[in-house]
Amino acid sequence: MNKVHVRVADWHKDNSEIRRIREAVFISEQHVPPELEWDADDAGATHFLACEGDYAVGTARLLPDGEIGRVSVLKDWRGLNIGDALMRAVIEQAEQRQLRPQRLSAQVHAAPFYERLGFTVVGEEFLEAGLAHVDMVRKV
Repeated sequence: MNKVHVRVADWHKDNSEIRRIREAVFISEQHVPPELEWDADDAGATHFLACEGDYAVGTARLLPDGEIGRVSVLKDWRGLNIGDALMRAVIEQAEQRQLRPQRLSAQVHAAPFYERLGFTVVGEEFLEAGLAHVDMVRKV
């Protein structure tokens, strides 16, 4: 396996790669309805791709208000620290833009992953797209 690198993606140029990953993870695996997965925020977001060589294996987005979302890594690539690399790139970009605090809604099972990156659960558990979530904040 080559070293995985994370880069800022172009929503238009890299759209098929971003869609391929999010459709595999959220729509196929987690049964999120497509109308909930795709929203108007995508066009104004900064998108990220984690790639091995030219093959994209993960993606995430950062909204102009500091909200991080749609963090996803293809199933066969999980457990290889790709999510860490992706999140560190997103956090670094948010910090460069002075977007504080950074926020996200995490699936409950993923909360410990985000806690390791400095996020704290705020509020109660809730359902989003039929999946248990918690809101999390990273204050610096």
